[in-house]
Amino acid sequence: MKSRTLAITALSLSAAFVAALVALMWSLYLAEPRARPFEASFALIDDQGRPVDQSIFKGHPALVYFGYTHCPEVCPTTLYEVADWINALGGQAQNLKAYFFSVDPERDSQEVMHDYVNAFSSRITGITGDPQEMKKVVDGWLIHAAKLPSENGDYHMSHTVSLLLIGADGRLKGLIPYGTDREVALAKIRDVLLKQSGGG
Repeated sequence: MKSRTLAITALSLSAAFVAALVALMWSLYLAEPRARPFEASFALIDDQGRPVDQSIFKGHPALVYFGYTHCPEVCPTTLYEVADWINALGGQAQNLKAYFFSVDPERDSQEVMHDYVNAFSSRITGITGDPQEMKKVVDGWLIHAAKLPSENGDYHMSHTVSLLLIGADGRLKGLIPYGTDREVALAKIRDVLLKQSGGG
């Protein structure tokens, strides 16, 4: 009986180790830029009610963030930083776009998104629409987005918190993790996006 218990314990520990290893490898994979271009087709709207499709990722460098307006801390902090970065870059950022895609389009209507993004900067474009269409974008960039129940009976969203740096060719050039130092973020935007597009 004792040997059987030890065997079960060993198997459990092995399974836990494998699960932890897989999780680590997956997190490292998500942290690496994926150089392939965005290939999915989708139909959404921006916060002005204008139609938006996959062509939004071509022709100019862009800062792309996935979040939601009910987000308590990470999303507003990130959008505040995006507004600050654009302001700090000045003329260098004249061709730089900034997009805030909602991972909670059921609650984030066009009007809600418009009021939300404009509280940070008129340079940030909010994008929402049909949940199935948004899922195409989320899956296309391998973004994590999951609805989780809250204690009050409502729900909140678990989502990727890194900001994507998309080149004018529509390819992912890099990431800015949440909490990155301001000067480090500005240097990365200049080096990874603006110099390549002629904005530096």
